[in-house]
Amino acid sequence: MDLSTSQPEFDYLFKLLLIGDSGVGKSSLLLSFTSDTFEDLSPTIGVDFKVKLVNLGGKRLKLAIWDTAGQERFRTLTSSYYRGAQGIIMVYDVTRRETFTNLSDVWAKEIDLYSTNQDCIKMLVGNKVDKESERVVTKKEGTEFAREYGCLFLECSAKTRVNVEQCFEELVLKILDTPSLLAEGSTGVKRNIFKQKPPQPDPSASTCC
Repeated sequence: MDLSTSQPEFDYLFKLLLIGDSGVGKSSLLLSFTSDTFEDLSPTIGVDFKVKLVNLGGKRLKLAIWDTAGQERFRTLTSSYYRGAQGIIMVYDVTRRETFTNLSDVWAKEIDLYSTNQDCIKMLVGNKVDKESERVVTKKEGTEFAREYGCLFLECSAKTRVNVEQCFEELVLKILDTPSLLAEGSTGVKRNIFKQKPPQPDPSASTCC
């Protein structure tokens, strides 16, 4: 196979971020979406990420999905991962009220502090709906939070895969609908998503090294 072709393998590259308390199922959600399997995973240390190529809205998209650690002691490591993200998924566990309360107490504040894209799309996800009998956070509460914070909202189960694909697809379709985010995700933009744009060299300066 000729790998030297100049045709890019995708039209847009989007950086998505999963945030929320430890144990809400961020890593399981990511694994369920990217590899169609479910595992009870140990807590993420620092940050992990996976890449998935999808076709949506008539476009070929490369999704770089970052899974951040929810534990307090790793929080300082994750602030830089907000940079350049076009979509942020806030995850809570419908069976643990504190994971929902912390969305406004901790995570929404982090987005305000660290997100670099003013038009960044936010998605609220209530995970573990397969444990309906243990539910303590109602769907109505999730809907009200999403309305207040301007988020998309879905409930899902990483275990049964209910609504898992929809979470990512709805978020990505909304990004595709936002011109400023589309421009940033374009394959024509050569950039490092971790660094600010380097200063342009002065054309009149010597090119000698």
